[in-house]
Amino acid sequence: MIRRRALFCSGILIALTALLLTMPDKAVRAYAPDPNIGVSGFFSSDKAQRGRVVQAAIVLDIPGGYHVNSNRPLGKYAIPTIVKIAAPSGIRVSAVSYPRATVRRLKASNNEPLAVFEGRAVMRFAVTLPANFQPGMTELRATVRYQSCNDEVCFPPETRTISMPIGVVGANDSVKRINGNIFGGRR
Repeated sequence: MIRRRALFCSGILIALTALLLTMPDKAVRAYAPDPNIGVSGFFSSDKAQRGRVVQAAIVLDIPGGYHVNSNRPLGKYAIPTIVKIAAPSGIRVSAVSYPRATVRRLKASNNEPLAVFEGRAVMRFAVTLPANFQPGMTELRATVRYQSCNDEVCFPPETRTISMPIGVVGANDSVKRINGNIFGGRR
């Protein structure tokens, strides 16, 4: 009985493999797994000074051949990219500044124009710590909702949450500028 089931399962596996190999590339791509969109958070300095502003960013790394809808998509059914930042009490977070979108006409949208992010999309915001904030470690939480697509199909929307820890020091303590590739200037 067990051998019969094993042979049956093996037969199904061989048949499915043969079917996939004979399908046109377009059909296989339609069933491809979602792209692996990288979602990361960065600060412009290694520590945050009390009573000062530190720049921060959420970065989406989008593989070639894919895009995500912008924060202001042109299509009425396109799901926008949205970044929300949660901070501890007392910390102020500015509005998120999104990059300029690229307008594309794709098969998936019946050649209607879409506003999309491709490659690396950097969404910036400023974080202000009060002068009396407790020194030590603090943490922001970023929630990013996006919908990724290729030229022919869109995938279900995803929501990713990331943690952004940073050390808090006094206003006169030294900090080092970091992540120059995202914020400009020296690293």
